[in-house]
Amino acid sequence: MATVPANFRQLKDEQIQPYLHDSIVVPDELQTNVFVTTLDKVYNWSRKSSMWPLLFGLACCAIEMIATAASRYDLSRFGMEVMRPSPRQSDLMIVSGTVTKKMVPAIVRIYNQMAEPRYVLSMGACATGGGPFKEGYNVVSGIDKYIPVDVYVPGCPPTPEALIYGIMKIHEKVERQSITTVPWYRKEQSDFVPVPRLGPDVFDPRQVELIKEHTMKVAEVPGAAKANRSEGAAGAEAPREVSDKAKERIEEARRRAKAKQA
Repeated sequence: MATVPANFRQLKDEQIQPYLHDSIVVPDELQTNVFVTTLDKVYNWSRKSSMWPLLFGLACCAIEMIATAASRYDLSRFGMEVMRPSPRQSDLMIVSGTVTKKMVPAIVRIYNQMAEPRYVLSMGACATGGGPFKEGYNVVSGIDKYIPVDVYVPGCPPTPEALIYGIMKIHEKVERQSITTVPWYRKEQSDFVPVPRLGPDVFDPRQVELIKEHTMKVAEVPGAAKANRSEGAAGAEAPREVSDKAKERIEEARRRAKAKQA
C-alpha cells in the first residue's frame, strides 16, 4: 500500500473547494482512494479531452490546421490527434479557409450529419467574414450566416498557436456546460439547419417568404415594370407583371407558412 505523506491533510485542505451542499464525509481509511466531484465536471472533462475534429480543408488555412496536428505543435496533447473523415464520428468542425457559394450547401449538409454535441470553429478571415474576397461574386460573407459558430479565430491565415488558443476556448465552453441545460439532452429535437440553395445566388430556404414579399412589393408598384424596361440594360429581359392568380397562390403559400410557424 502506498505511504501517505506527512503533510497529506494540509495538501488536501488546500485543494478542496467548499460547496454549500457539501455534506459528504469520507472516512479516514478512504481518504487516498475517494475523489468527490460533480457529474458535470467528469462528463465535461471526458468530452473536452477526447474531442475529434472533422478532417477537411477549404483553402490556405487548412495548411495551418495540418501544421497544428504535426509534431511541432502536436494536438495529441489535448487528445485531439484523431481527425475523423466521417462527420458521424466528429465533435468539432473547423471551417478552415474561403467559403464559396458552391461549397456552402456541402458544409451545411456535413454539419447536419454530425451528432450532438457538436461545435464549430471559424478559422481565418475568409471563413469569418469573407476576408479579402468579401466583395467577390462567389464568396459568402461569413459561415455564421448558415451554421452556428462557437469560436472565431482571426488571421489570414491564423498561426497554429492561434488555432490552438481557439480550441482551448472551446474546451472552456465545454467545461461551463451542464447536463441539465444542454439542448441535446432535452425532449425536443435539435434544430435542423436547412441546406442553402444555389441558384442565381445562394439563399437560405428559411427566408423564402421574405424574398417573395420583397419581390411582390416591387411588382405591385405602379409603373415599376415600365421603368425597369426603360432603365434596364440593352438586351436584358425585363421583369414580367404577376397575374392575379399567381398573386393568390403566393398569398395562400404565405398563409400556410405563417400557420405552420404559429
